[in-house]
Amino acid sequence: MNTAGTQYHRIVIVGGGTAGISVAARLLKTLKQPDVAIIEPSSDHYYQPLWTLVGGGVFKKEITRRSEHKLIPRGATWIQDSVVELCPAENCVRTSEGKTIGYDYLVVAPGIQIDWGKIKGLDGSLGTGGLCTNYTYDVVGYTWESIKHFTGGDAIFTQPSTPIKCAGAPQKIMYLADDHFRKAGVRDKTRIRFMSGVGTIFSVKAYADTLNQVIARKGIETAFHHELIEVRPASHEAVFKHLDTQEEEIVHYDLMHITPPMSAPDFVKRSPLANADGPLKGWVNVDKYTLQNPDYPNVFSLGDVAGLPTSKTGAAIRKQVPVLVHNLVRAMAHEESRFDRYDGYTSCPLVTGYGKLVLAEFDYDLKCKETFPVDQTKERFSMYLLKAYGLPVLYWQGMMKGRA
Repeated sequence: MNTAGTQYHRIVIVGGGTAGISVAARLLKTLKQPDVAIIEPSSDHYYQPLWTLVGGGVFKKEITRRSEHKLIPRGATWIQDSVVELCPAENCVRTSEGKTIGYDYLVVAPGIQIDWGKIKGLDGSLGTGGLCTNYTYDVVGYTWESIKHFTGGDAIFTQPSTPIKCAGAPQKIMYLADDHFRKAGVRDKTRIRFMSGVGTIFSVKAYADTLNQVIARKGIETAFHHELIEVRPASHEAVFKHLDTQEEEIVHYDLMHITPPMSAPDFVKRSPLANADGPLKGWVNVDKYTLQNPDYPNVFSLGDVAGLPTSKTGAAIRKQVPVLVHNLVRAMAHEESRFDRYDGYTSCPLVTGYGKLVLAEFDYDLKCKETFPVDQTKERFSMYLLKAYGLPVLYWQGMMKGRA
C-alpha cells in the first residue's frame, strides 16, 4: 500500500476517546508486532455517562476525569494533534500542525461534534441565568446548582432532532430534577416540560411504555417535534420551531437544560469517507455489520462518528470494539471471509429518579437484548446501582484496558 507521509504507522486510530482507546488496547493484546498510533488532541479523558448523576448532585464531576496520558495503552504511539483532513485515496491523514501521517489501516473514531452555535443567542450564556447542560464538563456542575436552588417556575428540558450521544440523557436529568423539586417542596410551584425534536419518548416500545408511565406519574408535559432554535437570556425566553408546521413558539423558562444539536466532526463530513446523502449523511460510511468502509477496505469506523442505525452509546462501542478488531486483523491477513458481525446492540441506562433505573438494551431491529434474568422494562434500584457504581469500573478497568 501507499505509505505516503512524513510519519507512518501500520495502524492509525483517529480519536483517543472511548472507541479509540478500547480498539488500541485490544489491538496491542492481539497483534504480535503492533505499530499503532492514536491521534488525539485532548489532555483529559472523561467518563461522560456519569454526567447525568453529576448534574443530579450525586457525584462531583472531578471523578469523571482522568489524564489521557495514563490511558494510552502501553506500546501505542500518542500523537497529540487534531486531524483536519482524511485522505483515504492516499492512505494518509493530515493534522492541524501540518503533519501528514501515512497508514496501512485506518480506524476512524473521533466521536461526535457538539454544535452549540446552531442555537441562536446561546453563545456566552450557557452556565448562567438558569441555562444549563450535562453535555460539557465545564457546565455540568452548574446543572446541579440550578436544580438545587430552583424555587419554582418553568423548567424546560430539550432534545434536538439530530442524533446525539446517549439519546436518553435529555430526559434522565428531568426525572432527577422532578425528584429533587418534590423533596425541596417546590414541585407544586413548578411546570416541567420536555420539548423534543424527535417524535417519541423512546424508540423501543417496551421501554417507551414504562417511560410514558413515569411521565404521567410525575405530571410532566411533553411536546414532540419541537426544536430549540434560539434563546433570549435577557427575557428568559426560548424559541422552538415545530418541525411539522415550521411555526415558531416562544416559551418562558426559569431553568432550561439544553441538549445541543450534534453532528459528525466537520473534517469527517467533508471527507470521501462520509455518507454523501440519506439519513446517515455526514457520518462515516461503513457496513453496519462489519464496520468496514465499502469504498476503502483498509478503513474501519466505530463509535459515535460511525454511520450506524443505532444509538450512540458507550455500551454500543463495547460491543463494536471486538467485532472491529477481529475484522481488522482478518483484513490484515486477507481473510475477509472470516469477518464477525455486529448486530446493532446498544444500551441506555434510563435513570427515572434517585435510586430508580430502567436498563434498556436492544439491537438494530429494536428488539430487546436484555442481559439480566429480570424484566428490565421495570424501574429497579439494582440497575441504578449498576449504573452508578458497576459500569464505571467496567469502563476504566475493562474497556479502557481492552478486557471488556
